[in-house]
Amino acid sequence: MVLPGLVDVHTHLRVPGGEHEEDFATGTAAALAGGFTQILAMPNTSPPLSAPAAMATAVAHAQRDIRCDVGLFAGASPGLTRHLPALAQTAVALKIYLNDTYGPLRVEDLPTLHACFRHWPRHKPIAMHAEKQSVAVGIGLAAAHDRPVHFCHISRREEIELIAQAKGRGLPITCEVTPHHLFLTRADAKRLGPLADMRPLLGTADDAAALWAHIEDTIDCIATDHAPHMLAEKRSPTPPPGVAGLETALPLLLTAVAQQRLTLERLIQLMSTNPRRIFNLPQQPNTQVEVEMTPAIIQNEQMHSKCGWTPFAGMTVAGRVSRVILRGQVVFENGRLLAPSGSGKTINN
Repeated sequence: MVLPGLVDVHTHLRVPGGEHEEDFATGTAAALAGGFTQILAMPNTSPPLSAPAAMATAVAHAQRDIRCDVGLFAGASPGLTRHLPALAQTAVALKIYLNDTYGPLRVEDLPTLHACFRHWPRHKPIAMHAEKQSVAVGIGLAAAHDRPVHFCHISRREEIELIAQAKGRGLPITCEVTPHHLFLTRADAKRLGPLADMRPLLGTADDAAALWAHIEDTIDCIATDHAPHMLAEKRSPTPPPGVAGLETALPLLLTAVAQQRLTLERLIQLMSTNPRRIFNLPQQPNTQVEVEMTPAIIQNEQMHSKCGWTPFAGMTVAGRVSRVILRGQVVFENGRLLAPSGSGKTINN
């Protein structure tokens, strides 16, 4: 089975400041192993991508190390909104954190929020980490400023139902969900312990059912929120939230296709067509992902991510990536990574 190159609009590649957990070379290796040929990296790094110097550092490292195509988010930060026009020259989109996040990027005041909507170029997307009542804040801002807002990792019934209502009224909003919120619940969190700690936290079985109920009409993208941490960190007294996701997303969604929870056509929309359209990303000629639809078991030992583990280890899935071709070059084949560091392109939309 042949699919177009997949697009993941929500990854954490840890550069700068967290290279012991992931870097551009290993993160993009994981992306290709999972069938993703374009990915977008989040700005809550150390230092965050909220000032031109940090952005320039990240771009330089990306150009040297990436194996697939990568775009960078700029981060909204109180007191630093004056940098937004300069950041927009490089970043593909702006990320606003209305809820808890690592580092100084949480935005809680209306002046900063309105400044972001005024100063960020209208042709570039704005994405929000918004949970529960913060989703209503984001919808209100989209309406007040009459410009699109994309909601990241929606995970609760009340959130997806509110978004469905807002879309029904014609408001310019889109949203994504993650595989871990579709396939895992609080019951799995009890079983996995800190290995299932993430933000947003895993929901109930009813929350997951609500996401599946809206998979055909309300949800626009599947995004991994790939956020790797080393096992020693996750097993420490203060485990950081986040799990790897780039290499398991497509096998999980192919399993949903095999179980008739999702059509193949809808999978392509959610993981390729829609994210590329929403974030104004360039087409990639002569690019495709070949999939072998035979049962396989997800194994930690097969991971290309630097962290080397996944909460889905041991799960049987319906298919796997067998080959990835990017711009006419075979970059991944039967478990072997063939793309050298630096062969990817940085994205500027």
